[in-house]
Amino acid sequence: MLHTLVPATHTPFQTDGSLDLSAVEKQAAHLLGWGLTHVFIGGSTGESHSLTLKERLALSRRWFEVAKGTALRIVVHVGANCLPDARALATQAGQLGAEAISALAPSYFKPRSLDDLILSASLIASGAPQTPFYFYDIPVLTSVNFSMPEFLARAPRHIPNLAGIKFSNPDMMAYQLCLNADGGRWDVPWGIDEAMLGALALGAKGAVGSGFNFAAPVYQRLMTAFAAGDMAAARIEQLRGVQLVQTLARRGYMASAKHLMTRLGVPVGPARLPNALLTDAQKLELDAELDALGFWGWIGR
Repeated sequence: MLHTLVPATHTPFQTDGSLDLSAVEKQAAHLLGWGLTHVFIGGSTGESHSLTLKERLALSRRWFEVAKGTALRIVVHVGANCLPDARALATQAGQLGAEAISALAPSYFKPRSLDDLILSASLIASGAPQTPFYFYDIPVLTSVNFSMPEFLARAPRHIPNLAGIKFSNPDMMAYQLCLNADGGRWDVPWGIDEAMLGALALGAKGAVGSGFNFAAPVYQRLMTAFAAGDMAAARIEQLRGVQLVQTLARRGYMASAKHLMTRLGVPVGPARLPNALLTDAQKLELDAELDALGFWGWIGR
């Protein structure tokens, strides 16, 4: 089960926008240095829908090469608008020994019913039948919004390897119902960094998020404070996470987050269009705002 902080990693690019697999080793070393043992690759933070199938297959191979012999465990996001591509990605992940696979809903031709969504997820998950499968619920990006408690009630008949849901949905009532479905059978890692404290209060055990790439110490302290019952300290750390997200989103979250990774000594390159790019002036403005927040002190730099 994903009862830990799982960074959703960036896909590294060269300045010309091509894939830069040489950066994966630095990404892995950076995360291991913060004591993180799991990664979620090729998801929203990984700009998966802007990658070709060939690039996604190569990215997965590289992560498993780098992780060999380390404590890193890899969850591969395999979702795609083309379901045969998604199933091929799932098959590869299973063969490579992924800890789990995950897939969001097709979002161009959208499933019109929960049954269609379950059948789509089943087709993908069947590509790696021995690998735990997490449906990735993120309606803000897919515009596919069905009841996740009902998904957990009906999907197991069609998805034998269903492990739970990566829950990137602000509906905390549905989240609580999922956590408690079938006596707490399902693993439901939380997927919205800026609301993590609320999810912990409802019973979350782990989380998958982009913020753990560059602000893991903030969220590690948040979890420690919550476990100790120190809600005042936990709220301080959650507010820092909110302020950071707000600052990065002001000029385009993806490009800003990747710039911040470069400042941390982990060059993951620019975002790929259609995500916005930062000008040199915007990078300087962002740096000044991060300094004013005290960000570097938050992460011990």
